Amino acid sequence: MKTKVLTAHVPLPLAERVDQLASRLERSRGWIIKQALTAWVDQEDERRLLTLEALADVDAGQVIDHQAVQAWADSLDNDKPLSVPL
Repeated sequence: MKTKVLTAHVPLPLAERVDQLASRLERSRGWIIKQALTAWVDQEDERRLLTLEALADVDAGQVIDHQAVQAWADSLDNDKPLSVPL
């Protein structure tokens, strides 16, 4: 697999934490950074997909009235909470 070097300035305390983690896991600093970056990029991809799904639901009119959700949330403190709004 081809690779590309990326350079980033990070705060010294974060760099020190990365070094400590690399030492504890007996891995290189580069391996730690690659794992962290991969996880973050995957998380952002998932966030984007969930946002697009939510926007499609809104466009299709599949929404729950805010007042219904608020009434349900407020009822959670009662002995007989309301059913989850649909």
